[in-house]
Amino acid sequence: MKKRLVPAVVLLLMVMAFAPFKKKVARVYLIGDSTVADYSDYDGEDYMNKRYPVMGWGQVFQPYLRADSLSKVKNLIKADSVLLLDKARGGRSTRTFFEEGRWAAVYQELKKNDVVMIQFGHNDAAENKPERYVNVQGYKEYLRLYVNQTRQKGAYPILLTPVTRNYPWKDGKIGNVHGEYPQAVKDVARELNVPLIDLQQLSIDSFSAKGQVYVTEHYFMNLPAGKYKNYPDGQKDNTHFQPEGAKEVARLVFEGMKSLAKK
Repeated sequence: MKKRLVPAVVLLLMVMAFAPFKKKVARVYLIGDSTVADYSDYDGEDYMNKRYPVMGWGQVFQPYLRADSLSKVKNLIKADSVLLLDKARGGRSTRTFFEEGRWAAVYQELKKNDVVMIQFGHNDAAENKPERYVNVQGYKEYLRLYVNQTRQKGAYPILLTPVTRNYPWKDGKIGNVHGEYPQAVKDVARELNVPLIDLQQLSIDSFSAKGQVYVTEHYFMNLPAGKYKNYPDGQKDNTHFQPEGAKEVARLVFEGMKSLAKK
């Protein structure tokens, strides 16, 4: 009887050796505002004929989540491949993203080892827009909620300070336009022991090195009249990004992830 089992065992081992291993797939969720959003997937809109060239960094982040890059952040993303799910939407603060049920939809789908990258602040700080505004203490509470509920599902939160706007410039460098909000993100990250990417500082340093003229013309949505059919009269916008700006911010985010992976 034992002799008959040996060939069968050997055959089974050979089959297992040549059988393809099932790849581990993780989802990376992005939640945040317009600077993160994917405008090409905006509620069925015709992106190329309505919004282009505006882009959030999440729209061009997928190339950094391919197999050749994942090895550089393996301590953060425990998978062989990644599905990027950009749930960010323009005009949303931490509060309105929650109140509209956008977070509930993400929370219901979260699975173990997923990653949730959280970047708000532009709209939370808008005191002149009460429909969006959240004071600093409220901002912290919503960030804590997103972190704690992400962890409830066995997923991993990453906090990001808000990306800089294209002002104020002084002596060749951009200053902090977000007031106390970036520090609030850092406070919550420290309190809850959450990985933090200081995207505000990364973008300030990167943009300042490029210079005000270059960044204004190539990174932000400052468009001359007649260049883009969706903006025939031109545009002056120092918050939202053109493709080159979005790609640079996406690169900075990934550089931040690589730094976290080394810790």
